[in-house]
Amino acid sequence: MNMETEKSRNSVSPGPPPGESDAWLARPATIRLLWRVFTVVLVLSVSVQLLFRVKGYFGVDGWLGFGALYGFLSCVLMVLFAKFLGRFLKRGENYHRVDEND
Repeated sequence: MNMETEKSRNSVSPGPPPGESDAWLARPATIRLLWRVFTVVLVLSVSVQLLFRVKGYFGVDGWLGFGALYGFLSCVLMVLFAKFLGRFLKRGENYHRVDEND
């Protein structure tokens, strides 16, 4: 077998330059686009309440944007609770390491 062919088979294609990621979600242009898309979706979903009257059962749930605010705060609380719970449930770095002396 030719040495060049063997080298090309075993070589890994070079990755992105140091400090840069090739993941499409890490690109600044993609992040800006996602922020714009999510902002438009949020504005549209809240503005629909201006066209259709929402009858709330408890009074406060009929306010403009209540569903968006409630969903956002619920998500923030779930993330904070998961971080708090992770402090108690996480194991040490060597938890699964088998002791060779046994």
